[in-house]
Amino acid sequence: MFVVVVGCGRVGASIAQSLIDDGHDVNVIDQNAEALARLGDDFPGNFIQGPALETTVLERGEIERADAFVAATNGDNTNIVIAQVARDRYQVPFVIARVLDPSRAKFYAEQGLTTICPTRTAIEMMESALRAFVAESAEDA
Repeated sequence: MFVVVVGCGRVGASIAQSLIDDGHDVNVIDQNAEALARLGDDFPGNFIQGPALETTVLERGEIERADAFVAATNGDNTNIVIAQVARDRYQVPFVIARVLDPSRAKFYAEQGLTTICPTRTAIEMMESALRAFVAESAEDA
């Protein structure tokens, strides 16, 4: 499988490395050339430096042959736009976007975009931990 990952921060770099470890081909796009260091010296994929909002940069990343596309920059707007471009213009079969704002993640998910919302996940995990603590405290009382 060939995957294009946009954003080479902690999330994007980890996903790219995990995919490589699983035997997939990966190209990574990031505006910051220094982000390549997160992938290590022996990263076998391609690293494309440039703004992913430009289709020429996406095409240098070979988006037209991608089986999957991951939008993992630190900006919701960028992730939403490039995910829609990957899905609608380049017909990438599987597209996923990180969206930090829970209401926006929900809205775009309702529009058919696969979204992951770390903020929503953190809220759910914290609420669950608190509920478990409250239930345990009530039993001890």
